[in-house]
Amino acid sequence: MGPISAEIEIDASREAAFSLLSDLARRPAFTDHFLSGFRLTRIDARGEGAGARFRVEAPLRSPWEDTTIVSLEEPFKIEERGAGGRSNRIPTHTVWEIEPGRAGMTLVRLTHWTAPTEPVDKLVESLSFGAHFQRKGWSEALRRLRDILEAEGPGGERIAVAGGNRYATGIP
Repeated sequence: MGPISAEIEIDASREAAFSLLSDLARRPAFTDHFLSGFRLTRIDARGEGAGARFRVEAPLRSPWEDTTIVSLEEPFKIEERGAGGRSNRIPTHTVWEIEPGRAGMTLVRLTHWTAPTEPVDKLVESLSFGAHFQRKGWSEALRRLRDILEAEGPGGERIAVAGGNRYATGIP
């Protein structure tokens, strides 16, 4: 599927947008309308190596997907890779680009795509209308991201790791 793209201009600094996007514990604050069951894969949810697992709400199926931050270029770009679909065998890619926009605004651009290799996975993706629902979901997520950044700054509610309070990590 894809690639699909969505972008939005936000009245906030690139640093604030980068900070919120690079912290996977804050991701459900603006994606919970189409991603559910969000779980962190490690205690530190920020930076390279941070990962999460979640369910993508789509018609006909609701597959699990995971993502891991593999590259950060502060405050310009975040690259994520993961897997999803049946038996987690479909590679997924997500790239967040944060650029200066017009009149002091910040432009946030998201590109997301999958690369199924098995014929059955290609068929299921084509029949499930995945691209349409992913594009719609990510566009709404960017609108919700804008609302959070313009209202609160780099805030947004964070999810916690089960049992994470037993570890001294310095995570606020």
